[in-house]
Amino acid sequence: MSNKKYAVTVAGGGRPFSPCAAPQQRQDEATFTPGIALMLLEERDRFPIRKIMFYDNDAERQETVAKACEIYLKENAPDIEFGYTTDPETAFTDIDFVLAHIRVGKYAMREKDEKIPLKYGVVGQETCGPGGIAYGMRSIGGVLEILDYMEKYSPNAWMLNYSNPAAIVAEATRRLRPNSKILNICDMPIDLEEKMANMVGLKSRKEMKVGYYGLNHFGWWHKIYDKDGNDLMPAIKEHMAANGFADALSNTNQHVDQSWIETFQKARDVYAVDPSTIPNTYLKYYLFPDYVVEHSNPEYTRANEVMDGREKHVFGMCRDIIAKGTAKGCGFEADAHATYIVDLACAIAENTGERFLLIVPNEGAVENFDRTAMVEIPCIVGSNGYERICQGAIPQFQKGLMEQQVSGEKLAVEAWIEGSYQKLWQALTLSKTVPSARVAKLILDDLIEANKGYWPELK
Repeated sequence: MSNKKYAVTVAGGGRPFSPCAAPQQRQDEATFTPGIALMLLEERDRFPIRKIMFYDNDAERQETVAKACEIYLKENAPDIEFGYTTDPETAFTDIDFVLAHIRVGKYAMREKDEKIPLKYGVVGQETCGPGGIAYGMRSIGGVLEILDYMEKYSPNAWMLNYSNPAAIVAEATRRLRPNSKILNICDMPIDLEEKMANMVGLKSRKEMKVGYYGLNHFGWWHKIYDKDGNDLMPAIKEHMAANGFADALSNTNQHVDQSWIETFQKARDVYAVDPSTIPNTYLKYYLFPDYVVEHSNPEYTRANEVMDGREKHVFGMCRDIIAKGTAKGCGFEADAHATYIVDLACAIAENTGERFLLIVPNEGAVENFDRTAMVEIPCIVGSNGYERICQGAIPQFQKGLMEQQVSGEKLAVEAWIEGSYQKLWQALTLSKTVPSARVAKLILDDLIEANKGYWPELK
């Protein structure tokens, strides 16, 4: 470990970007920000921090979260410089890493992403299907803006981007910022690997080596070994056939709501479609869309769950800390699932050569798949970025699904770049969650109306 201490900017420090002002640049994932700040403190022994900066352009919302975190840091880590700002130059000058977790349009727009498709009997989900495409059309501009600020004010910094929908955002950065120092990563496989480690009696996913291929929220594990090279797939498959991911534990403090419990249970049926691999849970939206719609409440979706649950809880806790002037006994918890972000930062900072699932240009890593596709595969990470670990050729079933899905993602990005109504209609039509081009157009027209001020104008 070097003696260097690092400066980190958390982009989405209030997790808002709302309408008005620069249209497509509005963020929000504040509900996770305190947990990430605490996680950075807890990991100081291996990732020493000298400065934490929150950046957002919703000053009021950010202030609530930031003031509470400021009190906590003064009481627990007074040596760390802390600030929060809406000014890009202040936020991105003299930093080593940007942790980007933005939500353009906040939860109010997520609610529309979910409810508009459900109106037409189509899956309403924030990263999958029409809702995911809508969210992607809002996210592209926000992520590019932050990336440009970072490169302008701290050109040697790295962005660790875990903003959703990661597949569309990653394709946009591949197309529009191909030389940028950005790593796109998702936490969902982390949680699932922890559950699989638990299934076979291991303490951590880090005791496993995996083979994985797919797109973000659209992938499969095809090899899992322990450190001694023992094949863990048979035991994991036995658990999946009986229970899916249910009844397996992880050390994260997310994915505990009833809707997630049901998703982990449904993974049993997803697994049954191809028992030679272990599926990502998000595949349920594509392989069982009728089931998902039947079990959805078009009047109360996941966005409502979050707004009524985690969002109220976190902001209430922050206001309580501010009112009392102390964070002692506040109930703040480090975001355990986010330790992978520190793992990734350490791999870059200390050139550790650790393995991660990243979303990267394929370039032959999946042998029989589009070389330009942004695939999610294991990579070795060091100070110069990543090296892909080849996954070989993939089966026809997965290849077919992935080709359809990646085509929709590419068309969505092209629609954003070109302002093309036609291509966005095609993107929605290609989604396996949408039954016809007619329904795709109906949903699209409603989404255009809902996203005025967020999307580029489509012609």
